[in-house]
Amino acid sequence: MTSPEHSSHVPPRRGSALQALGGALVARPRACVYLACTLLAVLASYLLGKEMMWDTLDYHFYAGFSALHDRFGQDYFAAGVQSYLNPYIYVPFYALVMTGLPALCVASILAVAQSAILWITYEMAVAVIPGVDCRSRIAAGVCAALLALANPILINQLGSSYADITTAEIVLAAWLLLIRSVHSPSATRFACAGLLLGAVSALKLTNSVHALSALVLLLFLPTRWPGKLRYGLGFAAAMGIGFLVVAAPWAMQLQRHFGNPLFPLFNGIFRSPQFPTTPILDYRYVPDSIREALWRPFKLAAPVTFVDDEYAAPDLRYALLLMLALVVLLRYGWSRLRGAAIETAPAEGAPARRGLTALGCAFLVDWTLWLSVSGNGRYFIAMACVAAVLAVGLAFRLLRARPKALGYVLALIFVLQGLQLTFGATYRLPAAWDGGPWFDVSIPRALQREPALFLTIGEESNSFVAPFLASGSAFVNLEGDYVLGPDGANGAHVEALIHRYSNHIRVAVLESEFTLALRHGLPDAAHVDDTLAPFGLRADSGDCSTIIIHDVRHRWRKVLPGTLPISIPQLNGRSLRIPVSPDGYLVVCRAVSTPGVAPALAQAEHVPNLVLDRIEDACPRLFQPPRPATEVYGDSHKGYRWIRKYPGTNLATFIVNGSIKLVDGARGGRPDDLGTESDWARAPLPLVCSRHGELYHAKLFSAP
Repeated sequence: MTSPEHSSHVPPRRGSALQALGGALVARPRACVYLACTLLAVLASYLLGKEMMWDTLDYHFYAGFSALHDRFGQDYFAAGVQSYLNPYIYVPFYALVMTGLPALCVASILAVAQSAILWITYEMAVAVIPGVDCRSRIAAGVCAALLALANPILINQLGSSYADITTAEIVLAAWLLLIRSVHSPSATRFACAGLLLGAVSALKLTNSVHALSALVLLLFLPTRWPGKLRYGLGFAAAMGIGFLVVAAPWAMQLQRHFGNPLFPLFNGIFRSPQFPTTPILDYRYVPDSIREALWRPFKLAAPVTFVDDEYAAPDLRYALLLMLALVVLLRYGWSRLRGAAIETAPAEGAPARRGLTALGCAFLVDWTLWLSVSGNGRYFIAMACVAAVLAVGLAFRLLRARPKALGYVLALIFVLQGLQLTFGATYRLPAAWDGGPWFDVSIPRALQREPALFLTIGEESNSFVAPFLASGSAFVNLEGDYVLGPDGANGAHVEALIHRYSNHIRVAVLESEFTLALRHGLPDAAHVDDTLAPFGLRADSGDCSTIIIHDVRHRWRKVLPGTLPISIPQLNGRSLRIPVSPDGYLVVCRAVSTPGVAPALAQAEHVPNLVLDRIEDACPRLFQPPRPATEVYGDSHKGYRWIRKYPGTNLATFIVNGSIKLVDGARGGRPDDLGTESDWARAPLPLVCSRHGELYHAKLFSAP
């Protein structure tokens, strides 16, 4: 296919270098598009501010660190379960940050690299737009790239540590090679596409859905079935090679330490004692019925939370694509019914039409698989770009004979999505660009000199501080997304580390309050001691220091009027805007031995554990994975609170003052009452479990 950038060559004018550059860009539409996409990505990254979201602090930075430094011998679940997912995709972010470059410079470099996803979207649109008019294909490519950019989830990740855009670029590049092979089969293209999809699946296993869906494209090759089978076998072999090459180095480490080369995934097959053997499935965004699945394209268009992302990320493309596809099918059916000749493009456009059809069928399969196993919009960024290509392609196919109507339709689409982006989408809370590095961490001198075992407590692992501590220090996240108890293989490993570091053990807790003053005391000291007690330790509050993480938070906080016990002027008649500390305080205290506490706590925990086990057995779908370690708050005098967290469904069960509650920590809502501890201790009770939309519910069954 003739490249559209050569369709209207204009020789550069004489003059200044700037004029020459301008003339060159005008003469080369592809260069103009690429440059515009890059500038838009960098601008969006700048306006969004420095990204310091949960995952970056929890495991992204640590993952890059662990990929370049062997941490298996000293750390244990340092960043929770994510500690052991393939970390190589996070190496660029870690390496850029550790150069000491200003955060704005690092984010801009990342945004430039991430803008390539828009370049590939442009190329894919140019390849599948029916017709031979080069100007039309260029216009379609530009529209597709802009529509791909108008994705709140994609925008939120520009200039950030998130690897979803990076892996989506690899997926999209492989699909582009396959689409071009639908035009003209090439063994080289199939081999490259297979290697790319295999490698990207190893980097992030959620991309395997896109690798499987890509097989649909092979059905549209302009060859007979033996040729398709030959290309398909070569493609599958290339995928396998790509996966093995990228996965093998990390998988060998996992096999050696856990007996599971994909730990913690597929543990039902490999059965490592360090993790539950039930499948890890996040049900947050998976439709609970066929009706819900069919409605999902329209639900995604609404500015509400927890549809395919925690934030409101309204996206009109899927509803638009569905409606355009229905119009095309209805027009085709009506033409066949009347026996009329169906309007077609010239014969030269047949490969493009076949490519558009192939892309649509592969997208439909991908959409179905994605909704079945994930429904998470972050894992669908590549296909969101494909949806933009398909929507623009169908619009051009329907209205190519009516260019004015086509212009109006496209303008309306961009206006509507622009309004959603402006007023409906929620964007990340930024930290300020201050000219400093991404992580400006002040470590007390003692922690820089003396290696120690750091036991971190809290939902967030705070593993991002590990690279800044003394060489030889070890990290264990006792209480994050995966709670480590004193029993079994996990307890034995933690005990071994405690014995190895002996008198050099410290406990670390992040101050969660938005205090403007430096915090020296240990937050929630009673809970810290309860967490350490099963390991025979307690915190020495007289030997503490504070790690300061500068500019880790947004400087302002908006709250509803009347929610604070202080008088602050009200802004806009709706909310209060109060200053908060931009710094984070990680309080670190020495942990000392305290024998005799663990047996008493274990005795108090016996009945709550029995009750929680019975509740899990009554509703196995809700409580995933089952049998997590139980967290404890309080003491024998004031009473204990027992908690189990289930990361598969983001639920938690609480036993407080003898009453049992089911809480959805991610989505909120009123807790469900599951009865009393004493009733469950006597015998299991019948529970009715359900899911409505994105919310889970459970209630005691009462006979009529």
